[in-house]
Amino acid sequence: MRRNYASITAACLCACLLAGCQETPEDSIVREKGQASIKEYESAEVESGKEGASLREQLGAPEHYKNQESYEDGRLVVDTDAEVILPKAASLNTYAVSAKEVNQDMIDLLTNAFFEGDKIYHVYSYNKWTKEDYQEQITILKKYKAEGNLDPYEYGKDENGEMVFHIDEQIAQYEAEMKEAPDQVVKEEVKPSFGLKWSSEKGTEHMEVDDDSFWGVAETDHGNYNYHISYGLAPDITVKIEKRREDLPDSMAFSAWVEGKYLLDGKGGQNDYLPEETIQKFVDIPLADAQRVAEEAVDKLGWDWKVYNWGYGLFRYGEDPIREGNILDGGYYFHFTREVDGIPLTYTDAYGGALEDMDSTLTPWSYERCDVVVGDDGIQEVEIFNPYEVGEVQTEHVKLMDFESIVKIYEQMMEVTNADMADFEKQRTFHIRKIVLGYSRIYDPTRDNDAGLLVPVWDFFGGFDSEMDDYLEKNNGEHSDQSFLTINAIDGTVINRDMGY
Repeated sequence: MRRNYASITAACLCACLLAGCQETPEDSIVREKGQASIKEYESAEVESGKEGASLREQLGAPEHYKNQESYEDGRLVVDTDAEVILPKAASLNTYAVSAKEVNQDMIDLLTNAFFEGDKIYHVYSYNKWTKEDYQEQITILKKYKAEGNLDPYEYGKDENGEMVFHIDEQIAQYEAEMKEAPDQVVKEEVKPSFGLKWSSEKGTEHMEVDDDSFWGVAETDHGNYNYHISYGLAPDITVKIEKRREDLPDSMAFSAWVEGKYLLDGKGGQNDYLPEETIQKFVDIPLADAQRVAEEAVDKLGWDWKVYNWGYGLFRYGEDPIREGNILDGGYYFHFTREVDGIPLTYTDAYGGALEDMDSTLTPWSYERCDVVVGDDGIQEVEIFNPYEVGEVQTEHVKLMDFESIVKIYEQMMEVTNADMADFEKQRTFHIRKIVLGYSRIYDPTRDNDAGLLVPVWDFFGGFDSEMDDYLEKNNGEHSDQSFLTINAIDGTVINRDMGY
């Protein structure tokens, strides 16, 4: 999984850098970004005889687009065999958008949506280990040692070849701490909010204050949940809810929910891969029931979020590559997105908010998103980022470029932004499987880092095969939410999804 993420991230960064460093041709297809991309656009005049025509008819967009281009002496191939998806609408607008105000009302809304009537405790009291907790972990470590496993968490070795994790030292530390540990924890019930105080040491008068975050544990009828809200990187706000599991062989070992799409599309390479029938063995709830659970909670927020798409989720345990033996649970991932006048913001893997370089002094603004994982015993995980406040229409019935012009930009820019792949890969083949017209947020962080525009964009989704001397990665892109190119549907500007403009 981490190998897949790393490859995807590297590809995106490379494309981003190339787009910024290419010599600008005299007749550039990449328009000026920044302030020029946050402007009022021109409204379209309806051509005679096209009144009431769909967007597909107006733009000349086919149901399916197929083409294959080869570059760099055949070492770079862009294979496009894609469904072309457009909103069922006759026109699109642009909208002002800003970051929703973060205050106690928002925190209360989030809390009531997921934990109405439930008791919530401060994490710093809840997570203190008792004597029993220490003894349990000591027993686990001694079992590892008896089995000859001296690096159970795979920390590896340092630059001197020494083990990073010293199992005997850790056992001794736990044994010493156990003597001072309480027999039971005294839980502190709290109201989720910023500004809660806590102390890390027993009997100390020094108190820490979480000015821009909340850390708690919610006890519910269907399990206990870690509940975290972070506003330390304003205007970005992050909400994370995750079920505390009682079935882990070792709670200190790595475990996480992962999306099945990364396992389904990698057949044939060195990627982790599981067939769909294997994944389905771990899913014990009907899709419709799981979706209803997710929607009931998210609808309480009242933020016009609807399920955009879904995929399988698997709960993995341990650092080893994913296989049947280290999967403990299964369920569904639901990706929610906002609908504006019934038209969704396109969901992609990109979080936005990246900086152009490490020396940047800008404060970025990441995208709005909401992901919910549901298993047979309810919600397993929730991630919410940066809810928007959608304002007034800026340009009504905005004039859009025709599909043929957009495709021409796409095919040129897939070559330009991947021009140096041949320098370090023997072969790369992109598989573009879905072309989508929808909304995305753009902004100019040099002017305002919490306000921008919703504009229509084209996204080109898929995967890629990459061959190097000692490594082969394959991803056919069938289930992918990674957009390899985003084009402003109004003026053809190439938008960097990672940066958000």
